[in-house]
Amino acid sequence: MKMLDPKKLFVQYRPNAAPTDPKSPRRYTLTHSDTTAQLFLVVGPEFAHDTANPMRDEVYAEWKTFNREKVLYGYVLVADENTTESVARQRNEIFLRELPRVLEAFRYGDRYFFDAHPEYKEAPVYIQFESVYPEFRQLKPYGPISKYV
Repeated sequence: MKMLDPKKLFVQYRPNAAPTDPKSPRRYTLTHSDTTAQLFLVVGPEFAHDTANPMRDEVYAEWKTFNREKVLYGYVLVADENTTESVARQRNEIFLRELPRVLEAFRYGDRYFFDAHPEYKEAPVYIQFESVYPEFRQLKPYGPISKYV
């Protein structure tokens, strides 16, 4: 896995979101360019569905509270009804390989938020892999967001 290149990460804050606030709702949408290897992180009160690409390889994440604990809960689409099982397997492998870099992009891209709210740094990360194929449908823990610095 390649590590994050900060020069290739572009961050945009949507209306009603700023580098340090609000804490909730605070949602992330990460997309990328296959040709330039640039990453595009949108931070806002809603997911940036308008940035989704035809490949549907964006990663969404949002802050949630479970049992009074802050959690960064993410979503990736491995396979829908139009995806073959072999393509689903390949997409699953790509997401598994690239998610640490994606989480690093969330952590680095929103670093001013984490500096202003250090209590979020140790929040656990969970990613929901969504798929019509049961073998790829899973919820995976990724440890605390602080490990992706």
